[in-house]
Amino acid sequence: MKKIQNPKILKNQTGYTKSIPNEYFINSNHRGKVTKIKYSSKDYATNSKNIIKEAYVYTPYGYDENNKNIKYNIIYLMHGWTMTAEYYIFKCNIITLLDNMIQKKIIEPLILVSATFDAENKPQDFGLSVKELKVFHKDFRENLLYAVETKYNTYANRSKNIQDYINSREHRAFGGFSLGSVTTWHQFIFNHDLIKYYLPMSGSCWYFGGFADYYPVETCDYFEKMIKENSLDKKGYFIYATTGLYDGIKHQMDVQMKEMLKRKKIFTIDKVVYFYKFDGYHDLKAVEEYLYNALPFFFID
Repeated sequence: MKKIQNPKILKNQTGYTKSIPNEYFINSNHRGKVTKIKYSSKDYATNSKNIIKEAYVYTPYGYDENNKNIKYNIIYLMHGWTMTAEYYIFKCNIITLLDNMIQKKIIEPLILVSATFDAENKPQDFGLSVKELKVFHKDFRENLLYAVETKYNTYANRSKNIQDYINSREHRAFGGFSLGSVTTWHQFIFNHDLIKYYLPMSGSCWYFGGFADYYPVETCDYFEKMIKENSLDKKGYFIYATTGLYDGIKHQMDVQMKEMLKRKKIFTIDKVVYFYKFDGYHDLKAVEEYLYNALPFFFID
């Protein structure tokens, strides 16, 4: 499979994303498959009662569930506020984009999971959504991860042992848009032992605050402490952060990312990059471009 350039040789740590050629939005003759799954979980944000949640799984063209010798990298995506698990599948062109990127050998075949932080998979008020995203790391670690990767052929080998997921972290990514981006930063904090690659799109880390409540210095201090205590420099991690120049959340992301990029000895170009979509707004069209630009730099040895 064709290999693309390693993030370590990027000339700039920040810049502009490249637009997607129109041909990537034409239906491929090598189409993948989307499957809706249901799995057992808990309502971690409220009463911890047992619930059934939904997610959508994209498998690439040629995927054979019976051929366990071929293993796939996997990326989990989280939606934004008022959205549901279906949005990345049915409300934009991500699936067609992936089909074409794989067929043109821009990326290796991978599995994509479109999940939700919402217990009911329906739009909620902002406050409840924030509560739910802040505890999604528990659902991911205790439920979703096993529901997907004991069924599909990833580098965890359909295991039920958490150590196999830790050992395969370099083959796992997590990304999200808006409140999904906030969720992504929380995975970096709580599930960095399971995930190596991160794609936060138009949303900052709210570990210390919330919407328009900025704690960039404290956040970056915490990241530095976490990286040191968990030897993440040695284990490796890569964050491709991005937003649009006309995105209403741009300032909030700028505040955090500019603080991170000032700390050049810690957040080096092989660990953290920050790119803008030149004509980008706060919408799923921008998300398509972010994925197109980021995915070629994931899952590189």
